[in-house]
Amino acid sequence: MTLPPGVSRGLPSSPALGEIPRATRVNFVRDFVDTRLPGQLALVTLDESGARQEWTFGQLTAAAGSLAAAFAAHGVGRGSVVLTLVGNRVEYALSILACLRIGAATLPCSEQLRPKDLALRVARARPALIVCDERNRAAMEAAAPDCPVIWVPDAALFADREPPLFADLGPLDPAFVLFTSGTSGQPKLVTHGQRYVWGQRVQATHWLAAAPGELVWSTAAPGWSKSARNTFIAPWLCGAVALLQDRRFDPGERLGTIRREGVQVLCMAPTEYRLIAAHSPVGALPSLRRLVTAGEALGGAALEAWRGQTGLDIADGYGQTETGHLAGVRPGDRPPPGSMGRPLPGVRTSIVDGELVVDPATIPSFFLGYDGAPAPEGMWHTGDQVRQDDDGWLFFEARDDDVIVSAGYRIGPAEVESTLLGHPAVGEVAVIGVPDAERGQVVAAIVVLRDGFGPSDALALDLQSYAKAETAPYKYPRVVRFVDALPKTTTGKIHRAALREG
Repeated sequence: MTLPPGVSRGLPSSPALGEIPRATRVNFVRDFVDTRLPGQLALVTLDESGARQEWTFGQLTAAAGSLAAAFAAHGVGRGSVVLTLVGNRVEYALSILACLRIGAATLPCSEQLRPKDLALRVARARPALIVCDERNRAAMEAAAPDCPVIWVPDAALFADREPPLFADLGPLDPAFVLFTSGTSGQPKLVTHGQRYVWGQRVQATHWLAAAPGELVWSTAAPGWSKSARNTFIAPWLCGAVALLQDRRFDPGERLGTIRREGVQVLCMAPTEYRLIAAHSPVGALPSLRRLVTAGEALGGAALEAWRGQTGLDIADGYGQTETGHLAGVRPGDRPPPGSMGRPLPGVRTSIVDGELVVDPATIPSFFLGYDGAPAPEGMWHTGDQVRQDDDGWLFFEARDDDVIVSAGYRIGPAEVESTLLGHPAVGEVAVIGVPDAERGQVVAAIVVLRDGFGPSDALALDLQSYAKAETAPYKYPRVVRFVDALPKTTTGKIHRAALREG
């Protein structure tokens, strides 16, 4: 990547880089972003038309300050929530920085959400303001939010305005609001404090592990917790440059971007690694130095394909919406096949009755609580069945909560079941994950029909179309089976294990 005159690629980071300042009050924009050299390169953006732009810390600070002033003019202040419905474009990063400056919390949403999904999030999070891409106008207007909406792109938002003062914040003041996948009812609203931002220094150093000045591309779309922490915050804490590309996934195009931009650290979902390996030979990618992934099992075939053609292993990792990153394969490690790594430095874990349990006091990015209530007291039970070998390597085995992980998306069965029950033909439904070679799992709906309806291929297609229209498309059932009755436990609950075994 060739830099224009006056722009530096990055500076060596100090051992204290990313640590929470010792002062009682903190502000990430003031204490970290605004202390970088104004000419230091921070971000490279590639929009959906292919236009490319480089952003220095000085440019980002100025633009985010102007946007923060626009937010304040709409009544946004300390403790407010700002919902974003934009892709991986500069407005996404600037909205987060603007909120961090004034003490508001960002709620990033996936552009795949449908009006019903958006309305739920608006009702639960009560945002003071929404930042929405024009391409998502129809979905947002159908959700009928009761707060102001700022539409982007809009150059007027970045007119020269006097930026508001930096808010003096504590580690427990809200920074992000994220939603879980909703495995036992509606998705839970998770609040993260300012410590979540600074706490990324652990995984940034020991898992992402970019070197100062390197170009890092974390491809996760807004709405994923990995996007909130790894799109630009973790790279910056390493002293690296972040890449944002606002474009739908395409295997050939993804490889082309890596080569053109000279990406050195790549963070992709396991499905993306698998699909690229299956599409065509990966080929030479000489700029790459480190590959990382998290979210689901990668699979040996993809791992071997990337290793064989790049000479690099893909370093797995593990975390949750509530905790941030907990474990991972560190540089220089040689993990046994299938391991998701070892606990990050300082993170204290144990296995209790097969479940991974973690001490919250050792998690620097632990959440504040659900829906405004405090986080549960005591040890954190992840709900994930994990085993650990004698050398400390962790191996994921199953999820207690029946969550489906398809192409990296965490999908709660209850949310899909609730949607399908709105169809006039559906009497009962159970949603499970079934194995899939490319996506890891796909959503399968086991349906009991109402009287007057009969099973058919046409009805299965209609149910799939209905689900796509009512909720995010990645949640729709790719498999539909019709049955006379669902297996039940003695307490009347759906016996999912029996469905999976059958």
